[in-house]
Amino acid sequence: MGKLGVVCLILLVLNFSFGARGEPQVPCYFIFGDSLVDNGNNNQLRSLARADYLPYGIDFPNGPTGRFCNGKTTVDIIAELLGFDDYILPYSTARGRDILRGVNFASAAAGIREETGQQLGGRISFSGQVKNYQNTVSQVVNILGDENTAANYLSKCIYSIGLGSNDYLNNYFMPLYYNTGSRYTPEQYADVLIQQYTEQLQALYNYGARKFALIGVGAIGCSPNELAQNSQDGRTCVARINSANEIFNNRLKALVDQFNNNNSDAKFIYINAYGIFQDMISRPSTYGFRVTNAGCCGVGRNNGQITCLPYQTPCQNRKEYVFWDAYHPSEAANTIIARRSYSAESPSDAYPIDIRRLAQV
Repeated sequence: MGKLGVVCLILLVLNFSFGARGEPQVPCYFIFGDSLVDNGNNNQLRSLARADYLPYGIDFPNGPTGRFCNGKTTVDIIAELLGFDDYILPYSTARGRDILRGVNFASAAAGIREETGQQLGGRISFSGQVKNYQNTVSQVVNILGDENTAANYLSKCIYSIGLGSNDYLNNYFMPLYYNTGSRYTPEQYADVLIQQYTEQLQALYNYGARKFALIGVGAIGCSPNELAQNSQDGRTCVARINSANEIFNNRLKALVDQFNNNNSDAKFIYINAYGIFQDMISRPSTYGFRVTNAGCCGVGRNNGQITCLPYQTPCQNRKEYVFWDAYHPSEAANTIIARRSYSAESPSDAYPIDIRRLAQV
């Protein structure tokens, strides 16, 4: 064998050993949501809901980007699992052919309802995110040449939607700013949210979306912020908040069946973020966690009064914390949520299938 043959053989072995990265499992990944997955859209807004400063991003390769985490968010990790070689760009900076890989439309403080989060200033509500997506679709049509080609392309992409947290945290359970808590019972409020959610999903469907992953609301009543304000021992989750979240999640799961029954050319799935989160909190040592009731950085009881202050020194053992700050999971927790969303470890993690199988549909 000549020198060229030896070199080719070495390259082949290296590719086999380290896994040559092929094409991603889907051509694009579109993300809608709030601060759990915002990766920079709020950086340009007049808003208190921003994370473009240290210690946010302390463990992220690019430093502070606007992610409300020490490192990667769930959608960053899901993008990796789907085979993308880089993170999906925020709408605020995505340009040209980059949009063909997908766009992140998420905005911190955003909700399903228009008024949600308004006390924090600028944010892009779910309807605003959908309008930005519609604008993106017109650009995709221009790039690909015609509507049929664009529709065929978009039908293969995954659409991740995770909203609702702020409709509780920064609306329903904030009586000083909002009257929804006195106007609606938890059941009525969930119905109102789901009705508006349905309208936006239909708009996405009308603009080419066919593979939907609907992310349930997490156990907000277990966040350091709620523990600091409403838990006597600072450990016991706030039942009335979690109960309201579960009502919404049950409606959202039923919505998956409704859309699947009415749209034979589309596939909707539900991700049980609430259940995955509860599992981490109830069995922390299984996942290497030591602290489940306090933020790695923050202020006050449970580090839960407010988010991380600029240039505050966070905890050193970040992998042992479920929460990064008063509201948001650490990268370690996001990794578990993302992996179980992509490939379900329990039958209750995803319904009726997980994201890995959604990609294959």
